[in-house]
Amino acid sequence: MKVLTISELLEFHLKPFDIRAVLLAKHAQHVVLIHFPIALFIVGVGFDFAAHWTARATFAAVAYYNLMVAALAALPVLGTGLLAWQLQFGGRKLKGILLFHLVLAFTSSTLMWFFLWLQVRAKRAPAQHPLPSFRLPLELLTVVIIMLTAHLGGFLSGANTPG
Repeated sequence: MKVLTISELLEFHLKPFDIRAVLLAKHAQHVVLIHFPIALFIVGVGFDFAAHWTARATFAAVAYYNLMVAALAALPVLGTGLLAWQLQFGGRKLKGILLFHLVLAFTSSTLMWFFLWLQVRAKRAPAQHPLPSFRLPLELLTVVIIMLTAHLGGFLSGANTPG
């Protein structure tokens, strides 16, 4: 990890809106984008539980659209994460926390797409394909996986380190 000098820190803080600094930062896009699918998925799960317990179509619709946008938003996050790996580590073989972070990220993204598929299938043919009840505990497990992935990402970015 590179330690910045005082002049580099001052230069960075004096140009917070420099478009080149924003677009060309090695991992900034990943760190910024990741919050969208996390929030959308967790809110979608909350509304899915509310729809299940209250049988309100409005809650089900909100859950559907949140889960859809969360799955779509996960794609650029995965892309920028892979790009950060290439730029920061030169594509070297991953190990330790970074490898675990990558595996959990692909697992949670795959599960997001699975839940979206369940929702789309149920919306197209509700009589033939009702939403299965097993999805609710699996959605909660996915939230835990997402939280663990984010926690490890915080260590990788330096946000979860002491001091």
